[in-house]
Amino acid sequence: MKEDLYLAGKILKPKGLEGEVKVLPVTDFPESFLERKLFYVGKTEEAAVRRTVRHAVLRKGFAYLLFSGIDTREKAEAVTGSMVYVSADALIPLPPDRAYLHELRGLKVFNELHEEVGIVKDVVSMPAHEVYEVQCGGRIVLVPAIEEFVEEIAIDERYMVLKRFDEFL
Repeated sequence: MKEDLYLAGKILKPKGLEGEVKVLPVTDFPESFLERKLFYVGKTEEAAVRRTVRHAVLRKGFAYLLFSGIDTREKAEAVTGSMVYVSADALIPLPPDRAYLHELRGLKVFNELHEEVGIVKDVVSMPAHEVYEVQCGGRIVLVPAIEEFVEEIAIDERYMVLKRFDEFL
């Protein structure tokens, strides 16, 4: 069985002739690209191949990585568009008031009266803030992921309580 992998970035394009790639980090911790020596690279999670980092630099919000086995521009071009993943044991521990997106998916959603109203299907980035995509019966309800609407999130107990949920129906 393949281990669970979590998205850390996307390879945008090659840089130079030595196989270096430009990566768009999709993490709150881009500096972790400097510390990690192992990533999984592939077009999908299932196709990802383990890659060791030979060199890493952060510049203007992007990570520039040299992987073992990718030592020419042609090999770098072959992985352009690929995703960069980390394993579960490589995830950075978060403070108690933060959660990874994969931890939010599948949470039961309750209203202020603690009545179950749905399940978090996804977290979507919007220009102003993220929103929770809640499966509510046969439809999807989008709820802003801001303090005004979130009363409680209990990751270990697998639920969240949303205030004023009826306003989104």
